[in-house]
Amino acid sequence: MKNIISVAIIIGFAAIFLTFKLAGGIIKGKVMPADGASQIWAMSSSDTLKAAISQGTFEISNVKEGTYKIYIDAVDPYKDVVKDGVQVPEGGTVDLGEIQLVK
Repeated sequence: MKNIISVAIIIGFAAIFLTFKLAGGIIKGKVMPADGASQIWAMSSSDTLKAAISQGTFEISNVKEGTYKIYIDAVDPYKDVVKDGVQVPEGGTVDLGEIQLVK
């Protein structure tokens, strides 16, 4: 019985560790005007992620540590925006702040 309890405790700690270890980072921000863009992409040499932009805000979750190119897919008459060199630390949050779209 003690062995079963010990194994259960070890498995529990392992699950907690893996949950935190596998948790990715976040890229978030706001687009102005709020209806000026529909999607955002985060691209690295090994990963591509996308998220919808809702009411001007966006959040891309489960981002692996690394350097990303951010591509904001604007709607007419606004121009797309590209941000190079966005560094995401392991498990960290990167706030791109307010991104002003231009016509």
